Amino acid sequence: MNLFKSLLLALCASVLLTACMTTGPTTAQEERRDVLYSCNCGPQCKCNSVSLKPGNCKCGSPMAWGHVIKVEGNEVIVCQCKEGCKCSIDPKDPTKCGCGMAVKRVNLQGTGIYFCNCGGTCACNTLSDKPNGCKCGMPLKKAD
Repeated sequence: MNLFKSLLLALCASVLLTACMTTGPTTAQEERRDVLYSCNCGPQCKCNSVSLKPGNCKCGSPMAWGHVIKVEGNEVIVCQCKEGCKCSIDPKDPTKCGCGMAVKRVNLQGTGIYFCNCGGTCACNTLSDKPNGCKCGMPLKKAD
């Protein structure tokens, strides 16, 4: 019986080691398809600059990093907390992210960004600059 346990343990260790070696390192940006940079100049600014990469707004200010936490129609609800965050909407207050920051609504109409909208309210949070597929299997939509 001890031989069986030893063989089983060796097999498990071998499978885990192989899995760790074959997955390889990936960067956070490669894994994430929910990151959106948007103008953060305040409510008086109407430039509506958005991008999937860092840069400056049309008005000249640097765009703020954020991640999509929900899609409603052509609008995405974004949390602009610290870069790399993966929080969701606060269940006690839908105007805030789980980290306490206020959520921001960004209209993607006319931006050229493709996004997942699986109907009504979508939480797949997939963005792309190409008409790829969404995590849920639906085609990505472009807001014209």
